[in-house]
Parts: sequence; structure tokens; C-alpha cells
Amino acid sequence: MRVSSKKLRASANGQECTVRMPGICNHNPETTVLAHLPCGQKGMGMKGFDTVAVYACSACHDVIDGRAVGDIDWQDMPRAIAETHEGLIRAGILIVKGAA
Repeated sequence: MRVSSKKLRASANGQECTVRMPGICNHNPETTVLAHLPCGQKGMGMKGFDTVAVYACSACHDVIDGRAVGDIDWQDMPRAIAETHEGLIRAGILIVKGAA
């Protein structure tokens, strides 16, 4: 089952970039999209799950997708995922059953 949600993708509009690659990030919320991270579900014409994605400005997104050169600190991506999920939970888009 592939997790795909227009509401999740649209939630990125106007959000701060959670990736914030030093020397790359443009810090412009107007360019932020839900950027899918490589997780074995990606391929030509195929995106990964919308839940394995981060809010990324256009510059960080270009590096993640390989359209631009830059060093990605993959150890920092769990933080970016957590910040993205926190925003989705606050907005009521991502709901965790049983959470207090």
C-alpha cells in the first residue's frame, strides 16, 4: 500500500524548510514543497510514501532529488522528518491514534 495524500503535499505551502542545508537552503517558505526522501520506493516516475518526506525549499529539494550538487547530511534527515511530522500533527493532518 502506497501512502499518498494531496492534503499532505499541499500542507508544505508557506512552511519553513525543515532540511536547512548549510550554504544551500534559500530559507524561502514560498518555494517549500513536500520533498520525498529516498526509501526504496522511488524510481523513474515513482515517488516514495508521502509520510517519508520533508518540507524542503526549492534549493534543498533540488539537492535531495539530484538536480543540483550539494552535500546532504543524511544523519540530519530524521530531525527534518520529525519537524515535518510535528507540523503535520499540529495542523491536524497527521493523526496518531492513541496519542495524548
